[in-house]
Amino acid sequence: SVFTLGTAAGGLGTMYFNDCLGRKLSIMFSAVPSVLGYLLMGSAQEVWMLLVGRLLTGFAGGVTSASIPVYISEISHPGVRGALGSCPQVMAVLGALVLYALGLVLDWRWLAVAGEVPVLLMVVLLCFMPESPRFLISKGKEEEALSALTWLRGQDANYWWEYEQIKDSVKEQSQPVTWAELKTPYIYKPVAITLLMRFLQQLCGVTPILVYLQVIFDSTEVILASQYDAVIVGAVRLVSVIFAASFMDRAGRKILLYASAFIMLASNLTLGFYIHYVPLHPTNASATAGNSSNPSPVPPTANGLTVLPLIATMSFIVGYAMGWGPITWLLMGEVLPLKARGVVSGLCVLVSWLTAFALTKAFLPVKDSFGLEVPFFFFSIICVMNLIFTKWLIPETKGRSLERIESYFRTGRKSFLESFRRHR
Repeated sequence: SVFTLGTAAGGLGTMYFNDCLGRKLSIMFSAVPSVLGYLLMGSAQEVWMLLVGRLLTGFAGGVTSASIPVYISEISHPGVRGALGSCPQVMAVLGALVLYALGLVLDWRWLAVAGEVPVLLMVVLLCFMPESPRFLISKGKEEEALSALTWLRGQDANYWWEYEQIKDSVKEQSQPVTWAELKTPYIYKPVAITLLMRFLQQLCGVTPILVYLQVIFDSTEVILASQYDAVIVGAVRLVSVIFAASFMDRAGRKILLYASAFIMLASNLTLGFYIHYVPLHPTNASATAGNSSNPSPVPPTANGLTVLPLIATMSFIVGYAMGWGPITWLLMGEVLPLKARGVVSGLCVLVSWLTAFALTKAFLPVKDSFGLEVPFFFFSIICVMNLIFTKWLIPETKGRSLERIESYFRTGRKSFLESFRRHR
């Protein structure tokens, strides 16, 4: 819980960092609290050191969560922005899987030491990367912006047209967003879409399901050794996110969001109805298997039906990782107007992790008071809302430049598509 609060605080801080330090420096700055947090945890002698360490690493995670999607969206070519925009989620899942695997053989103190390695590597590699051309132009550094764009696209690429488009867009949005502008559709619509997406993403239940995976498996009599849960889940998530990244720029964002929401809906309904209708035994299968002194027969449900919650849980993770996981981060960097991108991206992280904190704290009390099926039926309702939200509010951004996406919100779908066809 402390980690999620730290992440929310990091998102709040990034509302300032993104537009003052810049996208690249904000990401590099996150290394400071991250390194300090891992040092505290690795050398912890008291519980408070662990808590402060988790808080600091959470803060760093909040900064990177808000800065990296914006940075990638602003430096990427439209043709590969979907795949590159999925990379943060791919790398996050890969990093978690590596740490889960290391956790099978290493003490937790050495895990904290291992956490320092990617942080320091990130800082070194970012030294060779340019700042976002859009951010540089917004600060009046046009020569640096042109140099950055030349580096990103290559000397032989036709980058002048893109450079002029960025300059025109920045000139129109040279001043920070004002309260009066928040009432205009081209500002409040993308802001509302991104905030609601992050809210619905968490409400579908991913954080409590991942956090309380062993509780769910124990309650549904799934026979699976607890020490392997995280590794199996991490592997499933990694394969799913790589699949999504491969098809992001081919199939488009909306079709993956539809498929993701349908899979999560079916999985949550399966878990809810299974828990409601299949009688559970007071002694779960895993506990029975581990009690050699008093062997009792395995419950009848463990022979066949207990595979259903395992399949449903894995399917939920697959569904989330192929759509509503990576695409919400990607769209945050794509649909927000330039003048609001830095601030609102931090606000999105704040909303996301406060929601995750509230759901995580509420999951067990709701389970104890009303039954384990109730949270899953609630998550199912949210998945239906995700489908409706995707249908009516989310624009398809595949292959569009950031400037054309802004044009969509300024002038409407028809002119947006016509301008895209003329460009093609």
